[in-house]
Formats: sequence, C-alpha cells, structure tokens
Amino acid sequence: MSADRAPDHPPARPGASRGSRFEETGAAPIVQLRDVVKHYRTRGRGTVHAMDGVSLDIPAGSTLGLVGESGCGKSTTARLLVQLERPTSGSIVVDGIDVTRASAAQRRRLRRTIQMVFQDPYASLDPRVRVGEAIAEVLAVHRLASGSRRRERVVELLEMVGLPASSATRYPHELSGGQRQRIGIARALAVQPKVLVLDEAVSALDVSVRAEVMNLLARLRRDLGLTYLFISHDLGMVRHISDRIAVMYLGQIVEVGPWRPVSDDPAHPYTVALQSAVPVADPAVEAERTQVTVSGEVPDAANPPAGCRFHPRCPLAEEQCAAREPALLPMPGGGPAGGAHLLSCHVVQREQRGATELLARAGEGSER
Repeated sequence: MSADRAPDHPPARPGASRGSRFEETGAAPIVQLRDVVKHYRTRGRGTVHAMDGVSLDIPAGSTLGLVGESGCGKSTTARLLVQLERPTSGSIVVDGIDVTRASAAQRRRLRRTIQMVFQDPYASLDPRVRVGEAIAEVLAVHRLASGSRRRERVVELLEMVGLPASSATRYPHELSGGQRQRIGIARALAVQPKVLVLDEAVSALDVSVRAEVMNLLARLRRDLGLTYLFISHDLGMVRHISDRIAVMYLGQIVEVGPWRPVSDDPAHPYTVALQSAVPVADPAVEAERTQVTVSGEVPDAANPPAGCRFHPRCPLAEEQCAAREPALLPMPGGGPAGGAHLLSCHVVQREQRGATELLARAGEGSER
C-alpha cells in the first residue's frame, strides 16, 4: 500500500461531532481579527483593497472555513495571521498576543503557536534537501530536540501523518503530491502548534488523495486538539471539515455562521452562487435544484464598487445596494446555536428571508 493510501480514520457523518467544543463548552477564541484592513500600493493600479474591515473569531479547538473566489483576500488573511505581512490597520490576536504589537520574544512564541500549510507542497520544500532533514531543521531552529531524540522525533512526525520512516531519506521529487503535502503537514506539526492555517492545502491534489488528506486533517485535529483556519474556493470541500464558515468577497466578509445553514441554506446571494457551483452526487436532486450563477467578473480590487461590493453581479440588487454599504448583521430569525449567523445584504435583512428563498420567488437562476 502506498503512503498516499495509508488508512486514516473514516470521516465522521456530516454534523456528527462538528464544532462540539465550541457549541457545548463555548471555547474562547484563540484567533481574533478586528476590523483588519490590508491595502497594497501599486504602480499604475493605485491602492489594492485586499482586505477592508474584516472581523473574525476562531474558538480554540474548532475549524473556521474561509471560502471565496480567487483574489477575494483569503490568502492575504492567512499571510497576516502567520506574520508574513503586516496589516494596514486593525488588530490580530493569536493566543492572547496582539500580532501587530508583539515584541521579538512574543513573535518567536507566535511562530510556534501558529503554523501554515501551503497550497503547493513541492514549492514549499527545498528540492535539494531530504525530507527527514527538512523536518529536523525545524526542530533544530526551535531547539526542540537534538541528537538521537531529533531523529526519533522525525520518525514520529512521519508516522503521525501516515508515512513510513523510510520517507526521511527521500527527496521531494521522489514523492507523490499527496505524500509531499503530508510532509508539509508534518513539518508544521514539528513545533507543536495550537493553530494551523491551511491555505488551499488540498486543492492541488487528485480527488482520491484529497479525501485521504482531509481525513488525516480531521484525525489530527481531534487527536491533537488543533484549531484550523481552512481556506478554499470550494464550498463543498469547506463544509466537510468546518464548524463555521465565513464567505469572503472582494476583501470583505459577506456571510459567516455555523456550517450547516451557510452551506445548506445560505442567506447571501453570493453564497447561493457558490453553493450552486458544488455538484450533487444524486442525479435526481441535481436535476431538480435551481442553479444560480452570477454574471460578469469580480471587480478590480483597486477600484471596488461603492455600496455593496457584490451589487454589480447580484440578481437581487436594488438602488440602495449601489448607494450604501450593508453592515454585517445577525440573520433575521437566526438561532443562537453554534454562534451567530451574520450577513451583509440590504435585501435579505429587509425581507427577513434568505437569498435562496428570495431567488426562487423571483424566478432567478441560470440554465442548468
């Protein structure tokens, strides 16, 4: 059996144990973003609004899924959390430390508290360094083990991610994509972090391998008590691992709430469009459901639309949508279980009905 096929625990039935710590114990947020803004000054295009006023909480031991189209600001969020970038304004607190004001000693502690797994495992590994040496280097830099204990720890980490000890002597090009991503996860786990930022960590993998790595991530979260920020453009993928889902569009959060209502009965028109892009395995259900698409391209982040940023592409847009930016408010009639369900949409808030129902009533929808 190849390492990619190493058996993992089977995935839990959807909703079986999702977010139990957050919902039952009310775990305090280990990650908090408050009104975070990140602008990039460029030549020719002006100022790119990568993030504009993003606020998010991730309770300890939970998974927040962050979903949206390419260029919406997801990866910028990840880079800010792991200190690869600094915000233009706002605050980011990880495990009680304000990232934007951290001392040198606090920054060193943060590098062990929060780690990142990148999209392209081959690009994040040095092709000239054997896998075992790459993991051992992390242990050496952070002074976590030396000598024989360091070698033992490398083997432990490889086995933790479902790879044999012999993988330590191989170079990255000798491994498959799924095996390389497991190495990336092992290297991130070497410092015993509390939080993992997974930036499109499975999107470059084959479908079968993707499922195995998702199972691995679910098992590691359960066994090690990890907290995840799981970033993806695929709402279908996000719903299978997340306790809560945040939907991002053009640098802003447009909807955030417990995984089931956001993925199964979305309130925002943009989330409905993302949901419609996820295929359903049952042909009968697929044939009956209304599919919604949005027209046009994502606007230039250097010149975002006034009012609601989604209004130029929204099938529910009204005059007020172009004139006034909607606030992120509790969904009308939303219950408290699993945390608040928030969205920013003038029409949904006024009608007190989710976008799925409003679009069905209006007869909106694209050709199947």
